[in-house]
Amino acid sequence: MNTKEYISSGIIESYILGFASPEEAGILECVMKNNAEVKAAFEEAQKTLEDLATAQAVTPPSDLRSKIWNRIQQEQNVESNLSGIPTDIIEIKNQPDRKIRKINSWKIITIAASLLLLFSLAANVFWMNIQSKNEKQIAELQKEKESQTLAMKDLEQRLDVSSNPNILKIVLAGVEKHPESNAIVYWDKTSRDVYLSANQLPKVQDGMQYQLWAIVDGKPVSAGMYSEDKDSKIALSKIPNAQAFAITLEKEGGSKVPTMENMFVIGNI
Repeated sequence: MNTKEYISSGIIESYILGFASPEEAGILECVMKNNAEVKAAFEEAQKTLEDLATAQAVTPPSDLRSKIWNRIQQEQNVESNLSGIPTDIIEIKNQPDRKIRKINSWKIITIAASLLLLFSLAANVFWMNIQSKNEKQIAELQKEKESQTLAMKDLEQRLDVSSNPNILKIVLAGVEKHPESNAIVYWDKTSRDVYLSANQLPKVQDGMQYQLWAIVDGKPVSAGMYSEDKDSKIALSKIPNAQAFAITLEKEGGSKVPTMENMFVIGNI
């Protein structure tokens, strides 16, 4: 395991929070003495956790302070009850006990404060992870909802065209070179708008584009350039009159005349 993997393993955070085993703690302390990068990562993690505990500390239970204070008062009362004993006896016999009680009192306060700090750090890390996961799930759901909304809108637009009683549907079948290809032209008899559904045409390479042609009195007339965003819902052009439609593959932007060897489909009206 290299230095970066060791730092990202989580051992530093476990050590700071007191969760590391004695073996893990010993190894980390040894590594920090000999590896400046690990030591710097330790100091940075320690500062981050301290700042986090300070900024987002969880309020300790309201009765904890009173419990600690009552314990201290009880010990002080015990000392007061001993005030009737001669001073020299108390000084000689009980002075060590008094020191022990004072040390124990501070130990209790120190342990309580340490437990509160650990609890605050653990709680904040836990809730930050939960919040991060929730935000990620909400973003994913929002993205999925937007995608579904766009898909539904696209479908509605397609249905509006295909279900319009004024629309004439012309099926374009694949030519001999491309028998698997087909497409559908929707021609509005009132507005003369021409729509194209070309989902069954092969994907084109960059720099190429399908072009729709209307055959008018035996001559090809450009009926617009096709792109997937226009499929079945955006008119490519207006064609007043035609006897057939065909599609060729041209350079992007279109051609003035069709490239016959690149014709994919054709259909008569």
